[in-house]
Amino acid sequence: MPDGSTHLPPDYGQALPPLARKGRGAGLNPAVRFERTAREAFDDGWGTLEATFADLPPLPTTLTRDNAKSALAWNDSPDIGFDRAINPYRGCEHGCVYCYARPSHAYLGLSPGLDFETRLLFKPEVAALLEKELRKPGYDPKPIALGSNTDPYQPIERTLKLTRAVLEVLERFNHPVTIVTKSAGVLRDLDILSKMASRNLVRVCLSITTLDARLARIMEPRAASPERRLAAVRALAGAGIPAAVLAAPMIPAVNDAELETILERAAAAGATSAGYVLLRLPLEIKQLFEEWLERHMPDRAARVLSLIRQTRGGAMYDSRFGVRQKGTGAYADLLAQRFALAVKRLGLERRGGGVGALDCGQFQVPEVPGEAPRAKQLALF
Repeated sequence: MPDGSTHLPPDYGQALPPLARKGRGAGLNPAVRFERTAREAFDDGWGTLEATFADLPPLPTTLTRDNAKSALAWNDSPDIGFDRAINPYRGCEHGCVYCYARPSHAYLGLSPGLDFETRLLFKPEVAALLEKELRKPGYDPKPIALGSNTDPYQPIERTLKLTRAVLEVLERFNHPVTIVTKSAGVLRDLDILSKMASRNLVRVCLSITTLDARLARIMEPRAASPERRLAAVRALAGAGIPAAVLAAPMIPAVNDAELETILERAAAAGATSAGYVLLRLPLEIKQLFEEWLERHMPDRAARVLSLIRQTRGGAMYDSRFGVRQKGTGAYADLLAQRFALAVKRLGLERRGGGVGALDCGQFQVPEVPGEAPRAKQLALF
């Protein structure tokens, strides 16, 4: 957690100069919605404000220890196919401007904008906490989602290796897991994933939003290139690890024309299942996405926003269960039909079906080194 101070930088709610946001997805830092006060930079006539901002260097990534008390996050949402998840990190360096997880940073007193991709929290004890929870009497094993909120293989994972530590625990307990990532870094853990796949304990999903390298660079600035993600699908499949593709989010008049091509390329690389999600703009993401559109696609910004409203009953977002992932209206219906036809033609399963096929029956709590086996202990009574 941050140190608890309320000292906000002068750029809150303001667009930063190009140098300061270089390599970042968001172009501004919306105010934290829970704060009672907001700050706005103001030039008092001396012409010093522009000069001050012009001197800002590119934003660095900072890390703060997250003293979490639990590794597992639970949910009862009817829109997703899992009830528990692990996120070793809060915030994500990938900087995807559309990321639905951005608003969660406000709960930390940080902005969902540039703070989300530059001020990260990490959970150094996540693996130990997970093992403790899995050892609790009465624990009922079901697939754990790894990467449901932020990417478990974002760049900092190369150094901290928290995701790998989590996988080591799950492999020892024979616990099923699903992984969603935009990073080819998942291939680092092929040794663990291969062993789990041989016991039907893992599925890996690569999120591929576009095949256009230029578009990916401005939309997902620090994620792996589209070709590297496809190569990761190919490598996973070659190692016998079930791989899926998630074409998400589909953004009207931005990347929606690529839906079938993404699925085709992924199927050719060895993906066996697929899914898609329509762009979601809850809370601060609306402001961030609109600024991004005006900055990168001013010629079509109005058209994109109009189409988005057509899928959300005239609003920018509809948070109701059952419709928030796919939208409503003619455009949303057409996108769903296109997806259904493509997966049928390509012989892909709809993503989600493979999760239920993971084997939960192999779960077993391993003995603690140095302690007498349970069977021998029970025999004493």
